[in-house]
Amino acid sequence: MDDTVSREDFRQLDDRVRVVERELDGEKQLTRYVLEQVRRNGDDLAAVKTRLGRVEAKLESHDARFDSVDSELGLVKKAIGDCPAAPAIAFGKRPSTD
Repeated sequence: MDDTVSREDFRQLDDRVRVVERELDGEKQLTRYVLEQVRRNGDDLAAVKTRLGRVEAKLESHDARFDSVDSELGLVKKAIGDCPAAPAIAFGKRPSTD
């Protein structure tokens, strides 16, 4: 078995090493790009979560206000129901003045 390396063998090995180095550089660039996109997406997600928190807080505030209006409307309905002219008003008729 011949252990000597010819100039041609060395050139082929050098070519292969260069190809592998270019592929590795390409993979590094791709990895950097992917990591940058992940960071940006994380920033965007954090911003969306913050805005969602504000929307939820406003919704809870409106929900509380709606509950208040709903209970007040119930009191108004009860007050109208206690009024003698309530059935006529409910059907859009004028109460009689007998």
